[in-house]
Amino acid sequence: MWKAGDVGRADLRGRNVFEIDALRLLVAVAETGSFTKAAVRLSYTQSAVSRRIASLEQQTGGPLFERLPRGVRLNPAGRTLHRHALEVLDRLARAERELAVLHTGLGGLLHVGAFATANISLAPTALRALRDARPDVEVVAVEGWTDTLMERLADGALDLAVVSDYPSGLPSADGVTTTVLCEDELFVALPREHRLAGAEAVDLRELHDEAWLHSAYGDRPTMLADACARAGFTPRKIIRIAEWTAKFGYAAAGLGVALVPSLAARAVPDELVLCRLTDSALRRTVHVALPADPLPAALELRDLLRDAVD
Repeated sequence: MWKAGDVGRADLRGRNVFEIDALRLLVAVAETGSFTKAAVRLSYTQSAVSRRIASLEQQTGGPLFERLPRGVRLNPAGRTLHRHALEVLDRLARAERELAVLHTGLGGLLHVGAFATANISLAPTALRALRDARPDVEVVAVEGWTDTLMERLADGALDLAVVSDYPSGLPSADGVTTTVLCEDELFVALPREHRLAGAEAVDLRELHDEAWLHSAYGDRPTMLADACARAGFTPRKIIRIAEWTAKFGYAAAGLGVALVPSLAARAVPDELVLCRLTDSALRRTVHVALPADPLPAALELRDLLRDAVD
């Protein structure tokens, strides 16, 4: 029999006294008003229910039920624990349902990352198709550089990422696999009044005196540096700008020229024209990156991304 003082309050702190099975038993006894009926409901023996409730009462520091001539009912302590038990069991039931739909690909959260120009048209087109096909899948989308997205995939923070080898190659990450999605041609963005704006194709050597708008140059190999080297020159000036809207603004103002991938064509303002380059090597490869054990919804989105580039 439980006696006051058998378990002090100090003993309860830091101990996990609320085992899930014990909480289910508490709820069942409270609803049926009987250890015997609760035992039948949960396929326990009556003696097992009595022992578990007695153990729970000892662990929680006092009685939880009033013992009546016929059955039991919750006392104030029991009603307090019962209220919290219902909340805990409801949350666990919802978690089980969400996990079930998550692993079947029919719903749940899907964390998706993409680099900036993939978010202009490619990723939104595929995500709209996913929303139409799987309305219970809730997408959490983030934008970032490829190296950051690969790290987040490796850390388990993303379920899928659209990445590329531009401007400095495709990084690797533990447990992450990549498959080629498409090749993306690089154009040069020129202001409409530029002397070469109407050319069918532009040789980089004709741009050797231009300032170039680029996110990185000199601290690591880049496609632009390699292409300029093949053309036999080094850019006279690099204006380091990362955001595409700023690059477009500087180019439209005649302050420099920039390499622009075809995926960004929709976002190019009217003040600029995109000109094809004669260097056929100036193109990047876009990849879909997935963790080792991808979610079904991530695999479906991968297929929708493939459809978006066809």
